Amino acid sequence: MTWEKRSLLRFGEEAVDELAESFDLLVIDHPFVGLAAGTGCLQPLEAVLPANFLELQHEQSAGPSNRSYEYAGHQWALAVDAAAQFSAYRPDLLESPPGDWDSVLELAHRGGARVAIPLIPTDAFASFLTLCANGGEPPFVRDDVLVPRDPGLRALSLLQRLAELVDPASFALNPPGLLELMSSTDQVAYAPLIFGYSNYSRPGFRPSLVRFADIPSSGDGPSGSLLGGAGIAISSRCSDVKAAADYAMWVCQPEVQRGLYFDSGGQPGNRVAWLDEGVNRSSDDFFKRTIATLSRAYLRPRYDGYVAVQTACGKIIHDGLVNGRDPEIVYSELNAAYSGTRRDSGT
Repeated sequence: MTWEKRSLLRFGEEAVDELAESFDLLVIDHPFVGLAAGTGCLQPLEAVLPANFLELQHEQSAGPSNRSYEYAGHQWALAVDAAAQFSAYRPDLLESPPGDWDSVLELAHRGGARVAIPLIPTDAFASFLTLCANGGEPPFVRDDVLVPRDPGLRALSLLQRLAELVDPASFALNPPGLLELMSSTDQVAYAPLIFGYSNYSRPGFRPSLVRFADIPSSGDGPSGSLLGGAGIAISSRCSDVKAAADYAMWVCQPEVQRGLYFDSGGQPGNRVAWLDEGVNRSSDDFFKRTIATLSRAYLRPRYDGYVAVQTACGKIIHDGLVNGRDPEIVYSELNAAYSGTRRDSGT
């Protein structure tokens, strides 16, 4: 078996129907399952995997990870990896992370460039969605607006206040880039929202250990964090579906997830692995420290055309933050991009 890697940007934006023409097994982002349903590019897994195995995957899912690959009555992938936006800090530089957003802003005021947050377009939009959901108003509930006006403006205003205070490097960094900065220099001590990578909590992985924690609360605990992760899927053009199905089942079973998969640097999608004592000992309790946030994560839409919304809205928010634009104008542009893309996608 030969695997080919692709960048994080390609993982989040490259259409899976094109990849499925050349590969038997694919690791995909869950917002693409709507495209898979519309094009038939992936094999519905309930047709090739035992029902009791699929049921067990749902029972043992880390948060809503496995459910994120369900769409239009089919299971399009298995949650081989689980992640969401967490907070991250250097325990040698910061005793404990803030528990609410007022405290985050206070720390940013006091600490200046010691606070950072990934603000490239994709991550700026991810943080906006998290802030909306964390504030009790999940986006994408209505067809006429991305999110109602008041919660939308609150999230944009909070993100803009953060952008004015954080390390300027934030605007050019994705989560791995910021974690590299945090773990290899003393420039940044805290990130309030960042997709979790357990490698940075493993002693010896980088010069300094990064500790992950639940996201700050808007009053209802660590809820609404944008779900990430990755799923393993089978192309509908696969030349040996049985072999591909056997591999997918093998890599997702709990013994492999908490053993070889984690030991090889993976971040399991199985809850059994997230609660495993050995896995947590080897990762500064990364999984135990963040499972409350993951369990209450916000699941993005997965309709065919959503990724275009994500791309367009990410650019709008990023530009608004870089140039300090009026949140009212940014909010209007987001709704225009959302409604326009929804029409174009036929949904």
